[in-house]
Order: sequence, then structure tokens, then C-alpha cells
Amino acid sequence: MNEVNRQEKKYLITLADMQQLAGRLDQVMLQDPHNGAGGYLIRSLYFDTIDNRDYQEKLDGIELRRKIRLRVYDPAATFAMLEMKQKEGHYQKKRSLRVGRADAIEIAAGEYRSLLGYDDPFAAECYGLMRMRCYRPATVVVYRRKAYIARENRIRITFDHSIQANEACFDLFSPNLSLYPVLDPFLGILEVKYNGFLLSYIKKLVSTANRSEQSVSKYCLARSAGLKFSL
Repeated sequence: MNEVNRQEKKYLITLADMQQLAGRLDQVMLQDPHNGAGGYLIRSLYFDTIDNRDYQEKLDGIELRRKIRLRVYDPAATFAMLEMKQKEGHYQKKRSLRVGRADAIEIAAGEYRSLLGYDDPFAAECYGLMRMRCYRPATVVVYRRKAYIARENRIRITFDHSIQANEACFDLFSPNLSLYPVLDPFLGILEVKYNGFLLSYIKKLVSTANRSEQSVSKYCLARSAGLKFSL
């Protein structure tokens, strides 16, 4: 199990501003080695309770809340990451566990017993929580990400765009997953993640995007869009 504790700030940003800011960050930060020319793919399956507790708590701005998801970076991957993010004041705690493809397929189908086969307390915690609170697959969210890193304070800046979702099929490994957009295609999400404090020169660069911090969630965007499509 891997654990990360950090602060996260999010902003809605135009793709034009995103490209300009990325050009500036290229001069002072390292690109994530997975970036490639157009960034990299992220596909996440989010889980929620029968009464959509996690979704509603995010909308209500509840201070202590969580999200549970399975994440892959390639539909052909041999594994997935089971992740739990917990909001605790100004900090986000993210814990993750690598699970095999076969187990991930079972978990994506709402069968969690395979987690008991992992010798990790986090796996047992997820199993107990997801069974006790009746978590079930809720939506798949897919987007492209370009990321920058700085070694100081574990600073990580990401640009997410082309955000799409599907609430009808939860096959995380499907090569032909049908998707619908959940955000204006000319907008993206800027995320600034760091431990302790943000270095002043990076803070100054980010401020040039001239955007106000927002509590924007790709999961909530997907669920809200899904509700609209179902009306």
C-alpha cells in the first residue's frame, strides 16, 4: 500500500491558457516521464453507496469525505490501482494498492471478496467498508493528463482535459468503451498538489492563469452529466 498526504488546489482553465502555462512550466519543472506528446490516458471507475453518499457529501461540502476508485492507464494493463482519497481539512490523503487484472475485473463487477487475498491492511479495510456501506460501481471517467513535477515538497501540477464518462458500462478494461463529454471541450482542470507549502516561483507561474480556486470534481461532473442524460 502506498500513501500520500498533500494539499490540492483545483482550477477550471481554458485549453488556450493551459497551453500557455504548460509552456512556462516547461522552463522550470520536469515533465512526468509518462507524458508523451499528448500526455497520458487515465481511466477510473468510481464506486459509491446505494444512496450516493460520497457524491452528495462532495456537493454539500462535507469537510471529512472519501472517494473510492479503480484506476488504469491502459485498457490492456495487467493490473489496476485501487485507491481511496480522503479529504481531511486542507489535506488530501490518498492510499493505493496494486491489484491484478482478474481481481480488478471482479471488483469492477461489484464482487470484493478477492481483496481478502491481499496481505495488506488497506485491502481488508476497503473490503469491510465497501461491503458494510454497500458500495457499488457508479461511473467510469476517462481523460487525458499532462503532468509536471518538482522534487521540492513533492510538488505536482497536472492538466486534465477531454473529460468523458460512462454510467452504463463498468468494464474498466474495455477497448471500445462508449463515452460522453462531461465538461466543455474547450475547458480543462488544473490541479496543484504539494506538501507543506508551494514554492513562490511556481505559485507565481500558476497565478498567471488568472483563475479562482474551485472545488471541481471529475467524479461529480460525470455523475451530474449522467443524471442530465437520464432525464
